[in-house]
Amino acid sequence: MRKLLLIAFASATLMLQSCSENYSNGERIGVVTQFSKSGVIWKSHEGHLNVTQTGMNSSVPFDFSIDNDNEPQAVIKTIDSAAQFGWKVKLIYHETYGKNWFSNRGETDHFIEKCEVLEKNFANAFNGKNPNAAPISGRVIDTIYVVIDKSKIK
Repeated sequence: MRKLLLIAFASATLMLQSCSENYSNGERIGVVTQFSKSGVIWKSHEGHLNVTQTGMNSSVPFDFSIDNDNEPQAVIKTIDSAAQFGWKVKLIYHETYGKNWFSNRGETDHFIEKCEVLEKNFANAFNGKNPNAAPISGRVIDTIYVVIDKSKIK
């Protein structure tokens, strides 16, 4: 019985010591495509960012939460407007490890600390309605799809 208590105590101590509030810190740039307040027991703000790389969308989405323990209303307002109007934003976040076991702080482990608007006319950058964009000399007429037939390759 004594060994069992010692093992349980050691396991609990290791689990609690491995928890880190700031497992990683970073920033992601893109367009917020979904932002809502959801949850069954604990309501939290959840969002989805389409990460952009050199102006194009990445295939890797970024899901994030606003921490229920610290709801910055200015950040929530900015992200909500960015989702509604299609603004390009930079989200500064921290990732937790092991401290969100019951998802009471949010559905994900990525918590947004700050949101910076980079471009408000990101969706209109190529249609000539953006006064800050350089003049565009051409226009898109059609899209070309290339099919490679592997049976013809020697």
